[in-house]
Amino acid sequence: MKRTSRVSVTSRPSLLSVVVLLALTSASVAAADDGPGPFGVTVVDAVNRESARVGALFDADRVGKLAGGHFCTASVVHSAHGNLIATAAHCVDGDDGGDVVFVPGYRDGKAPYGVWKVTRRFLPDGWSKEQDEDSDVAFAVVEGVGGERGKRIEDIVGGNHFAPRTATGATAVTVTGYPNAQETPISCTNKPSVHSDTQQRISCPDFTGGTSGSPWVNGDHEVVGILGGHEQGGETADISYSVVLGAEAAELYADAASDP
Repeated sequence: MKRTSRVSVTSRPSLLSVVVLLALTSASVAAADDGPGPFGVTVVDAVNRESARVGALFDADRVGKLAGGHFCTASVVHSAHGNLIATAAHCVDGDDGGDVVFVPGYRDGKAPYGVWKVTRRFLPDGWSKEQDEDSDVAFAVVEGVGGERGKRIEDIVGGNHFAPRTATGATAVTVTGYPNAQETPISCTNKPSVHSDTQQRISCPDFTGGTSGSPWVNGDHEVVGILGGHEQGGETADISYSVVLGAEAAELYADAASDP
């Protein structure tokens, strides 16, 4: 199970330009539409309601000692039951997927919105049978532990709408994720472009290992991509990929969203 990076720890260099990132503020990030830029600039993500919907994935045995233990990114997506997250299939494809927890809004070793255990995973057949890069999308049902037991995650942080069949590059998107070597999320806004009939790509610097599963969210708070797919997200830190979310992703979401 690939947990620590998009391909491997060494293949995604830790290009964490911390000084540059901290010098920039959220005001420099373009809105996720066709408004003013700059596009293609990576910053430390601001603390707000939207960023709280994005979190980090950890092994369950890291609860109580979260710092330095996250391996992928995921985000809350709207569903009738209010308990669903989306990520890359390669992040949750192991037999021990039930021993994974999601921490929305994770920062600096803290879980401001609680810890949520993955109780069920939904992976497309294309990934489960062949690890097809065109099927690198997954959903997971979560339930609260500790003080969040019995609650619905969407009631606490909200959820973005999952929007398959959206034309690539129709608007800019904001990508938010957790590099392994950093304890705060980063974000970047740019316009995706077509890589192939089944894959889309985006230019955003410093999206190193750990950012697999990062949502691509447009200005209507819709998830139109999930970092993964080609080369499990990309072999360089500056170009990232996502499956083009089509019929397979739509069917998978329908199955996952109907699960109680």
